[in-house]
Formats: sequence, structure tokens, C-alpha cells
Amino acid sequence: MAERNRTGILDRRYLHKKIVTVPIMIAIIDYGVGNLNSIRNMLKKIGVESIITSQPAEVEAAEKFILPGIGSFEYGMKKLRDASFFPTLQQKVIENKTPVLGVCLGAQLLFNGSEEGQPVPGLGWIDGQVVRFDQSRMEAQFKVPHMGWNEVQLKRESNLFKDVQPDHRYYFVHAYHMICNQQADILAESNYSYNFVAAVEKQHILGVQFHPEKSHKFGMKLYENFIKYY
Repeated sequence: MAERNRTGILDRRYLHKKIVTVPIMIAIIDYGVGNLNSIRNMLKKIGVESIITSQPAEVEAAEKFILPGIGSFEYGMKKLRDASFFPTLQQKVIENKTPVLGVCLGAQLLFNGSEEGQPVPGLGWIDGQVVRFDQSRMEAQFKVPHMGWNEVQLKRESNLFKDVQPDHRYYFVHAYHMICNQQADILAESNYSYNFVAAVEKQHILGVQFHPEKSHKFGMKLYENFIKYY
């Protein structure tokens, strides 16, 4: 049987035997692109154990996923598809309905594709595209990328934002944003000269354009809700 060390995390020494019988609560997916330790530290603050992993056996054992990411869509998708755990991740999310939360680039990868870089297919878990901010629609004082704190407006009720404070706001760093083909998938919007999708939710698949791990108490509450309700 797999054993836990003093921190409560599964002992990796047992994983090569593929005898992982104790579920990992949260798996932060490591595909070489992301702010991994910042997310893990935020989870620690709310008393949640997690593991940063690129191991198929650990992905198989996970109960929930956080898919982080910074950088370009093209590079991120290549790294993700080349990862040994990718078929397991696909099976867990699509067939087993394991909850996943994409963060920043990780949220964009949930979509069909992006204008950024060479055309490559995204995960296709959310029907839509990722596009660059259209500066022809923007007032002159708005520069790309969009960087800094911004408020979000909920388009419908969701447990992801359950009991958030009325003034909740989050930290953004991005030049591209998400466009949903299905309005029902839009969970929240923000405004940077024009409205754009800030969060999506399709059953057990969720994504946020902002960085909860950089958003202090507001981001902490969002991670807490993801863990508690999904």
C-alpha cells in the first residue's frame, strides 16, 4: 500500500510500483509551464495538502486537478501533450469526470485553440477560442498586456464564487483572452476597455483567467471553494 510521509503527502518511493491506493486530494499538474509553488503555498494556507506532479501514477490517484500555466498557448500545449501523464489526465477528466481548474494559461488551454503562435489544437474541453485583446476596440490608455487587479462580474451563480466578498477582485497578467461559443459556459466577465471572459465553468471543468494565488484573500476563497464543492 502507498504510504504517506509526515506531511501527509503520498511517498513517491512507492509510486514506481504502481500501487497507489490512497487518493491524493489535489494534484497540481507540472508540465514545465506554471507558477507551481505559489499555488501549493496558497493551498497550504487554507490547510489543504497537494502535490506537484508529472507522474502518471499520481495523476491517476488524484481527486482534483489544478492546471496552471504561464507563457504561450503553442508552447504550453506542446509541453502538455508531450507529457507522459497526458493520456491519464485526458481519461480522468473526460471519462471519470475528475474536477479540473485551469489557471491563466491553464484556463486558455481548455479551449479549442488560440490566435497566439502557430495554430495548434487545444484540449477542446471548452468550446471556444483564445484571441488577443483587440486594441482597435480599446481606448488609448489601455495597454496590452492587461496587468494588475480587476473586478469580475458573475454571469450566473456558482459554487466557485460562493460567499465571496462583494468587492472581490483578482490579479490578471495576460495579452489574450477567452471567447466561449456557448454562453452557458461563461461564469464571469471582467472589463479592460471592453468586457472579456474571466472565468468559465462546464460541469466539472473550470477555468479562471486571473491568478488566484496572487489574489490574496479573494484567491484563497476561490481555491477553498473549488476544493470544497467540486
